[in-house]
Amino acid sequence: MRPRSPVRLLGLVALALAARCAPLAALELPPPATPPFYDPLSGMERSGRIPRMPVPVDLPRPDRWRYIPEGRIPPGNMAERFLVTTFVSPIFYHEEDIGYGGGIALTDIDFRGQRRREFLGAFASQSSEGQEDYRVVWKRALHHRRLAAGGVAIEERGVVRASAGYERSRTRRFFGFGPESREAAETSFTDELSSAGAIWQDGIPAAGDDLVISAGGRLEHRNLTRGRVVDRPSTEDSFPAVVAAGDHHDALWLSAGVRWDTRDSQHQPYRGWVVGVRSDGTPAQTSGEMGTVSTLHALAVHPVWSPWHAGGDAGEENPPTDTVIIGGFVAAASGELPFWALPSLGGPDTLRGYIANRFTDRATWHATGEYRTWVVPRGFALTDAIRMERFGLAAFYDIGTVAPRLSALDDADLADSWGFGLRMAFERTAVFRVDVGFSDEDTTVTAAFGTSL
Repeated sequence: MRPRSPVRLLGLVALALAARCAPLAALELPPPATPPFYDPLSGMERSGRIPRMPVPVDLPRPDRWRYIPEGRIPPGNMAERFLVTTFVSPIFYHEEDIGYGGGIALTDIDFRGQRRREFLGAFASQSSEGQEDYRVVWKRALHHRRLAAGGVAIEERGVVRASAGYERSRTRRFFGFGPESREAAETSFTDELSSAGAIWQDGIPAAGDDLVISAGGRLEHRNLTRGRVVDRPSTEDSFPAVVAAGDHHDALWLSAGVRWDTRDSQHQPYRGWVVGVRSDGTPAQTSGEMGTVSTLHALAVHPVWSPWHAGGDAGEENPPTDTVIIGGFVAAASGELPFWALPSLGGPDTLRGYIANRFTDRATWHATGEYRTWVVPRGFALTDAIRMERFGLAAFYDIGTVAPRLSALDDADLADSWGFGLRMAFERTAVFRVDVGFSDEDTTVTAAFGTSL
């Protein structure tokens, strides 16, 4: 934490002198060292409604800060906070190509007891046929403030995130390049990846501002071996030169981005828009040549009438709000890149009716429209401390294509998909979704944390 300047100290003295005119909750006062008892409903109503609390008057862009009530910050170790801020999820799966698998996912959204400032996720799984996944993810909010009346205020734009892991996926697919690649051309390969990296982002010139910049880096090593999909050829047999160029590959990836972002939330927005550019490049890689993927992206969110609820009120933190979202991106590769790093469509976030990486080439565009409605706007409580904040449905439509270069996107064949999904929000920053997508080729089911756009 930076030392307070004399000007800053004088400002705090002025705030103290103005206490008669300012609400007590608006001043930053140190909370009690040891609360007399823990009340899981402190700062919220039994129905799940969270009244909006005044935030400190010196905060920049106070409308951009999220309030978390004291009742959602239980004391104690990870075991004592189980199913409130600590979650342990078993992982079970079975596929013919990878056998029986299992593991565990551990997430702590109040890691180290920092009053919801830090997050830690640890994931480990393995299958009988050798598929493995071991990952650790840590995240810390850059702008965090305790409130005198209880609870905290957090600004979502400012964050630093670090991760490291090892995974071996036995069933990665590749169909060749271009929008006319045939479904019958499906091949598979085993992708072994070790990586570690970090990324930082923040609003400038002050926390919560519309202009957001980001920068990060990642080191990774990849090995490619034969695929395990039954009745499909291995990618190295059908595309030997392509696999050879992407095998035993070491790279340093650097990323940078800038965007203008007016959304009211970074995790589950209800209104606002964003336009930005991002570049992900490899200044150092095994091939010795630099490669870059540049992306222009945009998104607009607008609230709509709901058949299930009245939409809350102005005095509520995170009122239930149905939305329509329209977004898309254009991406293009330059320089030398392995095939698995090129722009692609298909999977949990793009063309959700197709298998992951169904279409691959050096340029792509994609657009999505989604309608989200909260069927159970206040969620439900299992106990006073354990509850799901919101439960909803979504309908979506995706369209896009790939091409060998940007100028060829206009004439490339289009692919589209549509579908429905479930949305489960433990709170506004923790959304879990399950989507069922339909296309001319397949019906897919994907599960992921966070929204697709």
